[in-house]
Amino acid sequence: MESSQATGAAAAGGNGTLNSQNDASPAESTVTATTSSTDDPKQNLNQVINSIQKTLGTIHQLYLTVSSFNVSSQLPLLQRLNTLVMEMDNMAKLSEKCNIQVPMEVLNLIDDGKNPDEFTRDVLNSCIAKNQITKGKTDAFKGLRRHLLEELEQAFPDEVEDYREIRASSAAESMRLAQAQTMLPNGDVKVKPEM
Repeated sequence: MESSQATGAAAAGGNGTLNSQNDASPAESTVTATTSSTDDPKQNLNQVINSIQKTLGTIHQLYLTVSSFNVSSQLPLLQRLNTLVMEMDNMAKLSEKCNIQVPMEVLNLIDDGKNPDEFTRDVLNSCIAKNQITKGKTDAFKGLRRHLLEELEQAFPDEVEDYREIRASSAAESMRLAQAQTMLPNGDVKVKPEM
């Protein structure tokens, strides 16, 4: 292979793959990625995800290079190894800005070769079941309250009427206070910011 072919193969990525680098070197792209990051957690997470994807692509390219290794592919191999090391370093730096806590159960599922989505599905199903149990309890208490009021109304109609009036005025006062707390002095209503 001639030297012009070797440089062409290196620029093309060898083994029929293209390098995903722009005009910047891996070191320059790493510096650019780390200096342009802000304190936005979502952006930091996206940068880590992009870094992981680049690392996986580099590992795939390394696999292709190693699987068909010959003397002329030594330079692309070394370049990809250097790219992998720089990307791993970049990933480590970016991950320091992300505060993500992964439950041990998820890590154990991954170690067992299972899909972590199973954990999410199980947690959601558990929450739905607990929610239904709680809803059943609140419905039971509402039914008990309604039944007690009916029984009390038959035994003590005047007292139950007084109780209902007190309850209605108390609810109206609570509603007025809640509205007053959301009102600004100029008459506008406070709006909770969406997160």
